[in-house]
Amino acid sequence: AAEPNLVRNAGFESGLSGWTCSAGSGTTVSSPVHGGTAALKATPAGSDNAKCSQTVAVQPDSKYELSAWVQGSYVYLGASGTGTTDVSTWTPGSSGWQQLKTSFTTGPNTTSVTVHTHGWYGQSAYLADDLSLTGPGGDPGEPDPDPEPPAAPGAPTVGTTTSSSVTLNWNAVAGATGYTVYRDGAKALSVQGTSATVTGLAAATSYEFRVSAVNGAGESAKSAPVTATTRSRDGGDNPGT
Repeated sequence: AAEPNLVRNAGFESGLSGWTCSAGSGTTVSSPVHGGTAALKATPAGSDNAKCSQTVAVQPDSKYELSAWVQGSYVYLGASGTGTTDVSTWTPGSSGWQQLKTSFTTGPNTTSVTVHTHGWYGQSAYLADDLSLTGPGGDPGEPDPDPEPPAAPGAPTVGTTTSSSVTLNWNAVAGATGYTVYRDGAKALSVQGTSATVTGLAAATSYEFRVSAVNGAGESAKSAPVTATTRSRDGGDNPGT
């Protein structure tokens, strides 16, 4: 049987949940992606190389394989805190998705490592998706906290509307680490809370919205739809829902 992936939210379907990106450099995008519905996009700026990292529990004196699919100029993949030799691999760039791979062995007292991606100073944004770290788990007796995708949220309710935006609210779903908002069937944005404001809408226009819940195991079914109509002009009449 294949070894489980120790990286949480490895495909960024739950936004940046579980990840930390330096200087606010990271976000998620719905296109292009290598797999699933999202990928990481991180942008170096000034003296920041857009490093996004996650600390993972491991076992001492054990071998691990690390890989990721990346796209862009000067993209790096590595692991630190191994207790032996920290590793890093990189690509000078590609127009399509390219897989980076490396491996390491933990030291006799190592119980966690930090896996990371980063770009390079002065370069454009890079993309990363579907990271994988395989090897012995940090605590074999610990059950998977996300054994299956969460349940679908209830239909969202419409809050404030303007001529170009609609605010939606919904109830939290047990086990969810984030939510995805769909506008007329297309993904509009991903959030971690239970409200979102969809912008860039046309005035006096009706839209259908649905919401799904996500966690490390995947995405739920979409909620029942709600329809909202933007105002004809800001400060004027609100056509309602």
